[in-house]
Amino acid sequence: MTQSAGSANPIQIGVCGWGDHDLYPPGTASKDKLNLYAGHFPVVEVDSTYHAIQPRERMARWVEATPASFRFVVKAYREMTGHGRREGAPVRSMKEILRDFVESVTPMAEAGKLTAVLFQFPPWYDCTQKHVRYIRSCRQAIPDLPLAVEFRNRTWFEPRYREGSLRFLEEEKLIHVVCDEPQAGMGSVPAVPVVTHPEQSLIRFHGRNTSGWRKVGRSNAHWRDVRYAYRYSEEELTEWVERVRQMKRSAKQITLLFNNNSRGDAADNAKQMARLLGVESTGLAPRQMEMF
Repeated sequence: MTQSAGSANPIQIGVCGWGDHDLYPPGTASKDKLNLYAGHFPVVEVDSTYHAIQPRERMARWVEATPASFRFVVKAYREMTGHGRREGAPVRSMKEILRDFVESVTPMAEAGKLTAVLFQFPPWYDCTQKHVRYIRSCRQAIPDLPLAVEFRNRTWFEPRYREGSLRFLEEEKLIHVVCDEPQAGMGSVPAVPVVTHPEQSLIRFHGRNTSGWRKVGRSNAHWRDVRYAYRYSEEELTEWVERVRQMKRSAKQITLLFNNNSRGDAADNAKQMARLLGVESTGLAPRQMEMF
């Protein structure tokens, strides 16, 4: 199974999802948005795979709708990351779930368009032997795909565990997901700009809305709207310029994804970051209309 080195864009910048933005021309059909998006960014995070394993045919259509150098970060299905089974989903063993998920993303992997499968663990997923064993078992079950791990429980980066956590990721050939997010207690992690995989590094920008991050009511759509409502200032983005350059020295490619998209800020901040880094993406789709 082919893995993507992504050398066309050594620093690739995009956003999480392509359908949530209200900046498309009025009347744009959903099926046309990905190709339009690919005229502005070389990479995107696929979030729908968290809610349900997508049909292989749908993933293949997304591959066909994007240029050869376009890349995807695919979020792991929720049962794979300890978030539980969604209501109405069939009861299956983890072995079956992992098998079906790998089958789903195969078109992207074979096309060389898969930057990583993103395992985003929940805030309560702390640093324990049980959880370490589970993550290792996922790597063993999926040996041929690039896997990225995002922790959201602070224990992984407490002084007594920090070096061990990073060493574990490196030994298992897992991509450490660096986060910029509010510092809001145990359910958040500090920015740890360390590369654990020589091929790829991943940074996700969640905003810094501390009060929104602490909101309860996880099943409420409004909670997400509040939590990720944040626009980075140029000063805040500039904090990352030298960090990104330093990390790039240890990885062939670095991917920056903006998740602060609940109120339309992600695309603007992504383009702003590209300017600050002096990044001009290559291999984009022809731009037929101004989207952002």
